[in-house]
Amino acid sequence: MARALMIQGAGSDVGKSLIVAGLARAATRRGLRVLPFKPQNMSNNAAVTVDGGEIGRAQALQALAAGVEPHTDMNPVLLKPETDVGAQVIVHGKRIATARAREYAAMKPSLMGAVLESFERLKACADLVLVEGAGSPAEVNLRKADIANMGFARKADVPVVLVGDIDRGGVIAQLVGIKTVIDPDDAAMIQGFVINKFRGDPSLFDDGYRLIETRTGWRGFGVLPWFARAAELPAEDALGLGEARKPGQCKIAFLALSRIANFDDLDPLKLEPGVDLVMVRPGEAVPGDARLVILPGSKSTRGDLAFLRAQGWDIDLLAHHRRGGHVLGLCGGYQMLGESVADPDGIEGPAGETRGLGLLDVTTTMTEQKTLTRVSAVHAATGQPINAYEIHIGRTDGPDRARPFARLDGVAEGAVSSDGRVHGSYLHGLFTSDEFRKAFLAQLDIAVADQLYGARVESALDALAAHIEAHLDVDGLLALAR
Repeated sequence: MARALMIQGAGSDVGKSLIVAGLARAATRRGLRVLPFKPQNMSNNAAVTVDGGEIGRAQALQALAAGVEPHTDMNPVLLKPETDVGAQVIVHGKRIATARAREYAAMKPSLMGAVLESFERLKACADLVLVEGAGSPAEVNLRKADIANMGFARKADVPVVLVGDIDRGGVIAQLVGIKTVIDPDDAAMIQGFVINKFRGDPSLFDDGYRLIETRTGWRGFGVLPWFARAAELPAEDALGLGEARKPGQCKIAFLALSRIANFDDLDPLKLEPGVDLVMVRPGEAVPGDARLVILPGSKSTRGDLAFLRAQGWDIDLLAHHRRGGHVLGLCGGYQMLGESVADPDGIEGPAGETRGLGLLDVTTTMTEQKTLTRVSAVHAATGQPINAYEIHIGRTDGPDRARPFARLDGVAEGAVSSDGRVHGSYLHGLFTSDEFRKAFLAQLDIAVADQLYGARVESALDALAAHIEAHLDVDGLLALAR
């Protein structure tokens, strides 16, 4: 039976996911069979698993770091927000309900069984299970029905290490404050802490580090400097995509939709030296000099159509197309490009029909059935292979489907406009296919690098593991597992 260790955070976005990924790669190098686990995740950035379900993208990255295929047991409960107060509830990879926040709170106690089932299955076939928490145990108002942090740790008897983010400031208060507000029996599960995202001379924090140890009674396992290559790994947060601008290169813009989903589709483009990837945020105009505008996936197609129009992006897109620009819609973005999106049964929200952007002569009807599958396709225009996945609801059809974007076993997929400048596809992850990415960008006269995306991600994971080994007491952390 495997041992387990849980990494929780003093808050959201403190670096838990990457630390688990780095520890997974470091432990794997030690000859251990490592499996990642996150009881509950909230993300619209999902991956399709080997057993035909979906999990959070972060757990898929951690699985890659451990050298194993992603499986639904690695993230048994996944919440995919559709509105500000409601989310799709995925259990063991399959949608079971759409629930408002208060409704989900009532559901949570019944989900602990599913969480523990998955955890035990992973333990049965691993040497080490690395568990990632969600948010922070400081959210004591949510403790009663918790399945993501201390509720799980206590139930499964898994020791905890807390990660504090010094980059956002107040890290001493983050960690000491958690010890102050949580239940003493919860605090007893915490065996130590790590300081993450340090910039500058770590010795300047020596006094603060000792103060945390003294005030909490927890052991410190090190100060982890800022990891510069984090941007080369699949994005956990869409906001991170707009950070690495390359002015002077060919501009590709993408719309930061309110319910943007599977935005890691864009990661390989971000790393192309000839591409300046621009995030168009709410209130901003689509750049007039963009060579390509991408409408990414969305968890609420009709809701994001309304959001898009509220920003004036519909006008910008039509102007971009009139100027000779190209448009690519992926999944929900593909649906938006058509003449209309109908949801007669109210699957994604109130029942009804919404006028699309009219850049593709197709229509979409939402259906209850969800497509979740890994696929191999061929790009129709260039003949290049695409390894991708589908994760969507809805059927799309119309005259422009006669010009498919790709073919799956000879079957047409997606649509292309009669002028050849508007493309729509349900294929996610398509730009990770190196030859397709090069060919697609070459069609837009964008210079491409001779680089393998997968190899670059693997190299960044190796560097992350080495970074963690250099600055944290990895042996001490692994010794905590039980």
